[in-house]
Amino acid sequence: MKTIIYTKYVKNLLLFACALASMATFGQEDEEEAKKFSLSGSVDAYYRTNFNGDNGFDDTSGLPNAAPGSSFANLPGFALGMANVIAAYDGEDVGFVADLVFGPRGTDAIFASPLYSATGNIVNQLYVYWNVSESVKLTFGNFNTFLGYEVISPVANFNYSTSYLFSYGPFSHTGLRADFALSDDFSLMLAVMNPTDQTELNPTDKYAFGAQLGYSGQFLNFLADDGAFEIDFTGGFDLSDEFFLGINAALYDNDDIGFAGVALYPQYATSENFTLGLRGEYFTETGDYGAIGTGVEDSSVFAVTLTGSATIGNLMIKPELRLDSASDDSFNFLDKDLAAQKSLSSFVLAAVYSF
Repeated sequence: MKTIIYTKYVKNLLLFACALASMATFGQEDEEEAKKFSLSGSVDAYYRTNFNGDNGFDDTSGLPNAAPGSSFANLPGFALGMANVIAAYDGEDVGFVADLVFGPRGTDAIFASPLYSATGNIVNQLYVYWNVSESVKLTFGNFNTFLGYEVISPVANFNYSTSYLFSYGPFSHTGLRADFALSDDFSLMLAVMNPTDQTELNPTDKYAFGAQLGYSGQFLNFLADDGAFEIDFTGGFDLSDEFFLGINAALYDNDDIGFAGVALYPQYATSENFTLGLRGEYFTETGDYGAIGTGVEDSSVFAVTLTGSATIGNLMIKPELRLDSASDDSFNFLDKDLAAQKSLSSFVLAAVYSF
């Protein structure tokens, strides 16, 4: 009798140990899965005022009476940027990114997307990827553009307002891209995509083609889209531990209508929590492209933006002074009597929280 009881006791003890081991294994697997899944994003808001321009809003056009012709941060007074939520799964070989945006900045970022949805679209990026090997990655879906120095999210930009080069280049693409790591220094990207910024579907049955050649953080980009093409260089150099210089230059042409420009981004870190940066940009139109708002062919604009960035934990406070000076009177730069003028000076105070 004792032998039977002892045998049952040992058997039960072994079963209990196996159950604990299984629970520990599942717990480790769940923890590993949780590490692969991430949730991140940002929230931003700002205050904006013009020093020599009208601070009103045109209800008919839905546009501010005076603001730079570039995208984002153009609303008068206290204004909203966007809430950005990014869900991602980074598996060993495959994964996905679902990047959702809400608010005025998000709406402007996906301006050409809400074709299919009658209530609009909140998708900034939505793609899956496959790491075919250590040197080859395939991405399928909707992804932000590979051209340009600046991006849609205010977290990744030093200046809060954006450049003309960024604003009139593409924002996003939908298609298939292949990234190749050719060596430790060289990379190559090739892509076939819907027409630029047509991210929900292809309404024309025509396709755009993109390529990028990278070397040690410097990138030469090319985009061909139904007769139009853009060549873009994006890069930057750490000149010292405190001083960084970013560079962006681009040329866009579409049947004698287009633009060209160059922007420099010197930034100096005065401490661990504060950096001062300048964006100096020259942007010129071919024909009457419409970016500067003069209604005159071959206009140009020189814009200087001085931005401070103070970091408090996950919060960035960005005071910004900007001066846009055009070659001709611009209807984007209305004075207090609503008359066009050649220049506009403005101030922005932005708060950006990232998580």
